[in-house]
Amino acid sequence: MSVDPQQLLRELFATAIDAAHPQQVLEAHLPTDRSGRVIVIGAGKAAAAMAQVVERCWQGEVSGLVVTRYGHGAPCEKIEVLEAAHPVPDAAGLAVAKRVLELVSDLSEDDRVIFLLSGGGSALLALPAAGITLADKQSINKALLKSGATIGEMNCVRKHLSAIKGGRLAKACWPATVYTYAISDVPGDLATVIASGPTVADPSTSAQALAILQRYAIEVPATVRNWLQSAESETVKPGDPSLARSHFQLIARPQQSLEAAAVKARQAGFSPLILGDLEGESREVAKVHAGIARQVVLHGQPLAAPCVILSGGETTVTVRGNGRGGRNAEFLLSLTDSLKGLPGVYALAGDTDGIDGSEDNAGAIMTPDSYARAAAMGLSASDELDNNNGYGYFAALDALIVTEPTRTNVNDFRAILILESPEHDA
Repeated sequence: MSVDPQQLLRELFATAIDAAHPQQVLEAHLPTDRSGRVIVIGAGKAAAAMAQVVERCWQGEVSGLVVTRYGHGAPCEKIEVLEAAHPVPDAAGLAVAKRVLELVSDLSEDDRVIFLLSGGGSALLALPAAGITLADKQSINKALLKSGATIGEMNCVRKHLSAIKGGRLAKACWPATVYTYAISDVPGDLATVIASGPTVADPSTSAQALAILQRYAIEVPATVRNWLQSAESETVKPGDPSLARSHFQLIARPQQSLEAAAVKARQAGFSPLILGDLEGESREVAKVHAGIARQVVLHGQPLAAPCVILSGGETTVTVRGNGRGGRNAEFLLSLTDSLKGLPGVYALAGDTDGIDGSEDNAGAIMTPDSYARAAAMGLSASDELDNNNGYGYFAALDALIVTEPTRTNVNDFRAILILESPEHDA
């Protein structure tokens, strides 16, 4: 088989991103009647690209405002595009959230609102509840990001500290008709979890949010604790009449991207195994992937080489050291440490939004000689893992993947390519 493993891995990653790009997936889901006035609002890493599609397709009057992460903007003529901080919210996100609520206040039942939602929207649309400061939300968010909490747990807390999430945005739009078009970046594609569900009912409770903070030993000010213990902190629940005219449509999800990559792999002669959306500590998830790869190489199970193992989802990193790196660099460093140069195994791990955590890379690539090359430079994979320094490790190997912002987000993409061994070629 004549194939460049690293080039194929990059092509699989690009295919996964393209399958979830707004330019490919949004237009078909827009209302068939595209005449008349529409107010467009949005939040997330794909918000600007989604706004471009609406501007291109809508035949009536279009106006509105969307917010995306710094560097993820795109030029629009009728919809204002602003940028704010992610993953920790800043004052710009707070200002945008206030303006969004002003835009949708005092609407009538004849009005239509399109809400463009994607991963990152929770931090980008930051409007603390009454009595809670932005500094409170920032410190709690930072603590959650370092704690190892899942995205669902983090968003449960965020919703109950917010004046706009957990269905509150849809309630503010009432009695207008709201169409939410969402790109999922969460395992299970739950509407309540994607960007903390601003336009859908939320079954979680303030008591659960408090329990999550307690579980991860996150200290909070008395004002926050008192708020979460009050009835006002509850989100909009299922059956609330203010949600009767709110419609939610998922337009892209991680599974679509994994399936598109699987098709690309088959075309290249590799049998794909899709493991699906995964959660857990990045380093532990990597050990499971390493075990599967080793079983393929040694025993041809659960499938024979040449093959590719594909997975997505959102892992977590409990920060212990002072190194640089996001979830994907951490995963790949742990995989490298586990496989220790197992012949014929190549891997890529990257974030489909183009940014791994808060770094400037999307991810990295591991080759069979990565472990030995790094060791020759005096770099120990296990020591670097202890320091959470996946970025530094793969930067030294010149193996970082830099894509720039992709303007979509279906979360992490991982591909482990296993070549057929020479004895099988004979």
